[in-house]
Amino acid sequence: MTREPRSPRSGVRPSGGLGPLGRRLFAAFAVVALASVALLTVAALVGTDRGLSSAHQADRQRVAGQVAAAAADAYRAADGWSKADLSAARSIATGAGAVLTVRDADDEVISGGAGAEDEPGRSGSGPGHHGQGAGSGPGVSAPVVVDGSTVGSVRLVFSAGSGSAGLSVAWGWVAGAAVGAVALALAVSWFVTRQLTAPVVRVASTARALAAGDRTARTRIDAPGELGDLARAFDAMADDVGHAEQARHRLAADVAHELRTPLASLQAGLEELRDGYADPSARRLASLHDQALRLGRIVGDLGELAEAESARLSLHLTEVDLTALAVAAVAEREAELRTAGLTVRTVPGPAALLVRADADRLHQALGNLLSNAARHCRPGDAVTVTTSATPLEALVEVADTGPGIPAEELSHVFDRLWRGARARSAGGSGIGLAVVKELVTAHGGTVTADSGPGGGTRMALRLPRAAPHGSWLVPGPGVEQRLASETNTPRGI
Repeated sequence: MTREPRSPRSGVRPSGGLGPLGRRLFAAFAVVALASVALLTVAALVGTDRGLSSAHQADRQRVAGQVAAAAADAYRAADGWSKADLSAARSIATGAGAVLTVRDADDEVISGGAGAEDEPGRSGSGPGHHGQGAGSGPGVSAPVVVDGSTVGSVRLVFSAGSGSAGLSVAWGWVAGAAVGAVALALAVSWFVTRQLTAPVVRVASTARALAAGDRTARTRIDAPGELGDLARAFDAMADDVGHAEQARHRLAADVAHELRTPLASLQAGLEELRDGYADPSARRLASLHDQALRLGRIVGDLGELAEAESARLSLHLTEVDLTALAVAAVAEREAELRTAGLTVRTVPGPAALLVRADADRLHQALGNLLSNAARHCRPGDAVTVTTSATPLEALVEVADTGPGIPAEELSHVFDRLWRGARARSAGGSGIGLAVVKELVTAHGGTVTADSGPGGGTRMALRLPRAAPHGSWLVPGPGVEQRLASETNTPRGI
């Protein structure tokens, strides 16, 4: 059921023992197996005993009938009991290992073996009781009938050990089968317990290795059903932890790199002023002020990114008209866009394009998209904001006629602190689009970037539409899980 290859890098060895859980499971399986075998053994022994007893009693009753028939023939031949030759009846009784007693119709003994008269608890010992000894133990009786009239009775008394040999054999086989069943049940219980607990033990040891700092430790278990799902989910979680840790390291390095340049400029400029190598002219002070502003922008962008990553926990959701929100965002950024020499056009969609969202957060996301267009487009380019709808989604597109984004850079535009070759010359921290990504994802939506070979960029923001009664239409299950994984895991650094 399971395969547990040991990776030479993982440092996790498969456990040879069952562990506490395995021991408890094995004990439970063993108790159930022993109880079941004991119950079946008792039932088999009781059933065998009763079956053999019934068979022996039927055989004895058949022998008694044969003896009674022989006695009837002797009575008929002698025309009475006085001269009847009962040797044939006695031969049959002796051959069956029984003592014969013959009585007449008045219950007087005609012929009897030693001890037959004193047998305790005999049945059928009198008129009107013939033929009722079948259930009275080792003694059985049968009437002697001649020409339709009962002229007497015969009684056979068998020895106490008669018929016990078959029962002993049956008991031996049942006991042997019970011992074999117990051994097989314990072996199967051990095997099943090992198969059930081995993945759990492996996951626990891998977890301890991860906690000890071995980020390469993985379970690498191929097991069926829920145990396999558990192992695969744990390995996926371990991969996410490793990626998150690498992302944190890269984030720290990138932030340090972004902060180093303005800090170095500020430090050098202040040292020159302090040591008298430069005069505190307005031009020099303005340059230092610009570096301070750049440093402030980077810190502010990092703060916005942190807020965006935690937005899912702080969203104030209401019904928002996405068309009206887009128009308001364009109006707010119109001065910035026109200052950059851009032509702005709005193509509104449905009058009431309702989404369940935080209006301030969405306004921030749309503003970042428009500011990004203002920063990277050329004077004379056009920016068009369009809203539209599908049965399940509301869509906002911010399209421009700028230089576009190279195909190899499209997959990175929403990564933190990432700037393409053209973006580096235009300034910016590389955080604005990452903030858009986090805010839209927090609302259960998606944002994509597309650029044609001839230039121009189209940013498409999609959100689930709100139903008329105010419920949130979500295109499919698993949105919450996707939100948690995307908003809490650093990506694209």
